[in-house]
Amino acid sequence: MEEGVLCHSLKLMTQLLQKHFGRQAILLIDEYDVPLVKAFEYGYYDKMVLFIRNLFEQTLKTNDSLQFAVLTGCMRISKESIFTGLNNLKVLSAADVRFDEYFGFTDREVEELLEYYGLSSQYRMVKEWYDGYQFGHVEVYCPWDVINYCDLLRADPDAQPQNYWSNTSSNDAVRRFLQNAGKGSAKREIERLVAGEIITKEIHQELTYKDMYRSVENLWSLLFTTGYLTQRGRPDGNLFHLAIPNMEIRTIFTSQIMELFKENIQKDGETLHCFCNALQNGDAKGVETYFGAYLKKTISIRDTSARKEMKENFYHGILIGILGFKDGWDVSSNRESGDGYTDLLIEIEEEGTGIVIEVKYAHDGNLEAGCKKALEQIQKKQYGEALYDEGMEKVLSYGIACYKKRCKVMVAEAG
Repeated sequence: MEEGVLCHSLKLMTQLLQKHFGRQAILLIDEYDVPLVKAFEYGYYDKMVLFIRNLFEQTLKTNDSLQFAVLTGCMRISKESIFTGLNNLKVLSAADVRFDEYFGFTDREVEELLEYYGLSSQYRMVKEWYDGYQFGHVEVYCPWDVINYCDLLRADPDAQPQNYWSNTSSNDAVRRFLQNAGKGSAKREIERLVAGEIITKEIHQELTYKDMYRSVENLWSLLFTTGYLTQRGRPDGNLFHLAIPNMEIRTIFTSQIMELFKENIQKDGETLHCFCNALQNGDAKGVETYFGAYLKKTISIRDTSARKEMKENFYHGILIGILGFKDGWDVSSNRESGDGYTDLLIEIEEEGTGIVIEVKYAHDGNLEAGCKKALEQIQKKQYGEALYDEGMEKVLSYGIACYKKRCKVMVAEAG
């Protein structure tokens, strides 16, 4: 549709409503900034700015049939001049207290909703996953998430929480941010956020889409305005205390971190080759050196409030990410073997070599004790038996202990 035709059509629509119903129209425009996102992505940004400016001027400024309009979006975009001449705008952001409780479900509303459907036992889970957004002075839940999860629970009372944001957003903002975080303070701040901590950053809510990706500092503002970060407490001018709102958003960060980690592994084939050679040859010191290098490069996704076994999952995931790119190796995770389930079993058929890996998180920092405990568990529960049953002639047992970004590796040959 031509630009002038669309602008005229919206204005004509409001005039017809007034004529037939005797009332001025109320116009609701949701996500008004989405066309600018797409235009920026595909290279016709300036044309879209001009189009939206003309659209708003004819529909919102020179329209006697309009009573009022409500526009919602992630970015304020006042610098774009798409609101030129509209001097009666009332702009409300996530930091404003007016209407703060209406941007999501309050805690009381969620409790009542769960009680109505007989799902009160799921309250803690719903709160952990979907609460945590602060608008003004009020903490609210994401309504879309709560409704969808309640619908799922009605069909399956044992259903686990789902990440509903993944179906409504490309998560491009998080990915771009992580790609630009580098090795400096931004990387450490991401680790603190993922660990459940709060950081303080200067937030600018009136950035243009051209400005957003020009620096890491601008990306902080983008993550806040798009809901990947939320405020805690009251802002001090432009200084906001930021946190990841809930478990759902945390999983988006962690999944994007792991995806980028895997991409970097593919690009650095030499390190992958050296790590796997050391692992296959029983070189514990070499494995320790290369695994430690991987830990230092990646953004840590350890949660300081997580249980010990959940912390171990991070290091377990790093190892799976590395070994998944080794051709000719059959890697099994949490496979039943002997008298239990071991973290990793590896079969190298051409060499007749099997590898058992047990990972421990040394919560007290005693890496050596953690390694010994891992090796004792492998021996006691006979994790290597499954590899011998598969025809492996030699089986190496690795105990790997980790603490933050440090690791220690011990090796023994299974009997």
